Amino acid sequence: MAPRKINLVETAEQVIQNVWDPHVAGDVNESQIKIAKFGELFDWHSHANEDEAFLVLRGRIAIDFRDETVELDEGDLLTIPHGTEHRPRSLTSEPIVLMFEPAATLNTGDAVSDKTVTKLKRL
Repeated sequence: MAPRKINLVETAEQVIQNVWDPHVAGDVNESQIKIAKFGELFDWHSHANEDEAFLVLRGRIAIDFRDETVELDEGDLLTIPHGTEHRPRSLTSEPIVLMFEPAATLNTGDAVSDKTVTKLKRL
């Protein structure tokens, strides 16, 4: 497959219709770059074997941990070690967030809910 350039924010605004609906933006070895619009509140969950990184492209989000909350602005990156329980949420209207994680990572980790996405769409 030939390399292809995309503007992540513009493409996400046009393609992603719903919050908490991650799309694959690219593949890097056994990992994926996923992009999503975040909504008001996500599920508490953890990923037993996978680290996860969040990069805010537009807007602001918070990642709640059981003992603290970390707020992220545009351009901020946060890496969450595997096994760490967390809950993302938006602080602005439909922020756009890039996530870096192994391809097999389920968005809700060890929690299954109506927000669980098992078949990811691609940009």
